Amino acid sequence: MSDRKLTVGLVQQAIADNDKHKNWEASKVQIERLAKEGCQLVMLQELHSTLYFCQEENTDFFNLAEPIPGPATDYFAQIAADLNIVLVTSLFEKRAAGLYHNTAVVFDGKQGMVGKYRKMHIPDDPGFYEKFYFTPGDLGFTPIDTSVGRLGVLVCWDQWYPEAARLMAMAGAEILLYPTAIGWDKTDSEEEQQRQFGAWQTIQRGHAVANSLPVMVANRTGFEASPMVGDPGIQFWGQSFIAGPQGEILASASANKEENLMVTFDMQRCESVRRIWPYFRDRRIDDYQDLTKRWRS
Repeated sequence: MSDRKLTVGLVQQAIADNDKHKNWEASKVQIERLAKEGCQLVMLQELHSTLYFCQEENTDFFNLAEPIPGPATDYFAQIAADLNIVLVTSLFEKRAAGLYHNTAVVFDGKQGMVGKYRKMHIPDDPGFYEKFYFTPGDLGFTPIDTSVGRLGVLVCWDQWYPEAARLMAMAGAEILLYPTAIGWDKTDSEEEQQRQFGAWQTIQRGHAVANSLPVMVANRTGFEASPMVGDPGIQFWGQSFIAGPQGEILASASANKEENLMVTFDMQRCESVRRIWPYFRDRRIDDYQDLTKRWRS
């Protein structure tokens, strides 16, 4: 086994308005800071260009979307090229009139854009009306090859689905990455808030364990008021984290402030863990056919 180290970082931000260029500049400052500290791979949170507009169904918000390639990809490609890093971003993609996606885009140094992933699982809940805005992804669970390794990029609601993480791992992903935007309804009790956060962190640590892969999760922080009168808005719970291939927490951010995380992975350790815990060897693929059904009855 080769001795391979990889230094990674993520940015946890609060967003105050829909001024894309101001938000991009704020992201750039933190990306540059992480790159200066030695990060070879940096990830931003979900839909980092604007406020989380999915708190209401409003056709005017489609004006926030842009084509890929477009102004945002030009901007972030230049950052990745200047810093010679791999950069994972999250954009509101306008594919065509009336056809939009929640899309993660990956840049690799001077190579520019090397891949994208369109969010596959789309939620529709009070305060998270994403089905109104986003068409489910059609690129499959396909890792993106970069100079630092093969990345299994997923987005937010995908994080609740072990099938997505497994398929990425089975296609050779070396790291699972989740840009995300999740928070509390301020009317929830403290106990319920902690149960929700615990479930969110636990399931993603479980993806690390089940697949013997590191996991990176970049969440936004701060309060964003709802445009709808009477709605409580969302308190994004931050607490971005990076976990190792046995689900161990290597770094974690606070709940309520902007923060960067940085970790150096020993990529050889993933191989070692898989030799000790050979889950892929013992999978009963001959008896999993019903997983492709909606329900067993």
